[in-house]
Amino acid sequence: MSTTTSEALSATTLLRFATAGSVDDGKSTLVGRLLHDSKSVLTDQLEAVERASTARGQEGPDLALLTDGLRAEREQGITIDVAYRYFATAKRRFILADTPGHVQYTRNMVTGASTAELTVILIDARNGVVEQTRRHAALAALLRVPHVVLAVNKMDLVDYQESVFAAIAEEFTAYATELGVPEVTAIPISALAGDNVVEPSANMDWYGGPTVLEHLETVPVTHDLSHCHARLPVQYVIRPQTAEHPDYRGYAGQIAAGSFRVGEAVTVLPSGHASKIAGIDLLGQSVDVAWTTQSVTVLLEDDIDISRGDLIVPSKDAPPTTQDIEATVCHVADAPLTVGHRVLLKHGTRTVKAIVKDIPSRLTLDDLSLHPHPGQLVANDIGRVKIRTAEPLPVDSYADSRRTGSFILIDPNDGTTLTAGMVGESFASPEPVRDEAEDDGWDF
Repeated sequence: MSTTTSEALSATTLLRFATAGSVDDGKSTLVGRLLHDSKSVLTDQLEAVERASTARGQEGPDLALLTDGLRAEREQGITIDVAYRYFATAKRRFILADTPGHVQYTRNMVTGASTAELTVILIDARNGVVEQTRRHAALAALLRVPHVVLAVNKMDLVDYQESVFAAIAEEFTAYATELGVPEVTAIPISALAGDNVVEPSANMDWYGGPTVLEHLETVPVTHDLSHCHARLPVQYVIRPQTAEHPDYRGYAGQIAAGSFRVGEAVTVLPSGHASKIAGIDLLGQSVDVAWTTQSVTVLLEDDIDISRGDLIVPSKDAPPTTQDIEATVCHVADAPLTVGHRVLLKHGTRTVKAIVKDIPSRLTLDDLSLHPHPGQLVANDIGRVKIRTAEPLPVDSYADSRRTGSFILIDPNDGTTLTAGMVGESFASPEPVRDEAEDDGWDF
C-alpha cells in the first residue's frame, strides 16, 4: 500500500472518546485546549468565548467554555450535561463526550463512555487518585473501553515534578489492572498552559511519551462492530399495501453489529422462525450486503410473523434466549433499586416486564471487595443483579457485543431510567444467588 493511500485511509478513521474525572480536574479545559490548539475552533466561537471570559473577569479566554454549552454550566463553571463535540485533524476524525465530574452525574459517564473506544480520565496532580477516579476507572472497565488514558493534570501547580506524576501513575495503573482495564497510557499535562496536550512540554523534558493529541491520533481503533455477531433489531414493519407493491413486507432497523447478505439463512428471535434474506433495501436502493450502523429494510423469502422488538440473526450464529439475566449494573436513578422491584427492561428495540429477583453483591470501590446481598443499590452504585423477564429475550454477553449485551431498566410508572446493565459482566465471582423476591403474583 502506498504512503498516500495509507494516509488517506488513516484520515477517514473515526475515534470516539470520552473524558471523565472529578470536579475541577480540568476536563472541559483539556477538551477546549484540544479544540483550540488543533485549529478546530471557528473564529466566531473563539470570539464568543473571549467575550464570556471577559465578562467573568478573566484575563484570557476560558477554553472550558468551548464545551460547557448549557447556561447553568457557564454560570457555575462546571459541567452538568454530556457535551458532544466533533473535530478532525489531518490524521483522524474524532467524536468526544465531555462528561460531568460530580458524583451525582456519574450516570452521564455511562452514557458518554458506552460507545467510546477510549476514555481520558483526568486527575488533579495535587489530589491524586480519589474515589471518583476509582468510580470512573470501574465504569471504564465495566463498559469494556479498550483504551484508557490517565491525564495527570495541573502539573504546573506541583512544579512539574516527575515524582508526583510517577506516584499517581503507579497507583492508578495498579488499580485499573485489578479491574481488568487492558491498557493504560499515563500522560503528565497542564491543560490550562497547554503542556503535553497538543505540543510537547518544555517544562517536562523528563517525559518522553506522546502528547494527548498524538496518542489520540495513533491509538489503534480495534473495536470494529462489523466483525461482531450480526444482529438486526427490528424497529418497524413496512407494509405499504399499494398497487405498485401489493405484497411488500419489509423489516426496518439499524444493524447493531456484523453484516447481512442476500441469500443468507437467518432466524427471527425470540420466536425461532427461520427464513432467508430475499433482499436488502438501503436508502431506496437494493444492495447485496449491508453492515453495522446502516439503517436498512430486510425482505425475507417466507411470510412469517415479525414485529417491533424481534431480532434477526444469522441462523448459524444465533444467541440463546432466556428469561433469567445476570448482569453487572450501574444504578443511575435517585430512587434505590431493591430486591422485588418490578421494572421494564429495554433490550435493543424490545421492552418487557421484569422483576429484580436478587442483588447478589455491590462493589466497594476502595478495595474492590464485594459487599454480599446489600438488598438495594442507590444512585451511582455498581453491583450484580439477577432479573427474571416476562418474555424470553435473545441476549449476548456484553463481552461479545456492547450493543446487544446491554440493557436498561425503566420505572414502569413514570418512564425514568433506573439502571444500565451489562449482561454477564463481573469483577469477581459473587456468592451463590439467593432468591429473595417475594411471590407477588407476577407469574413469569
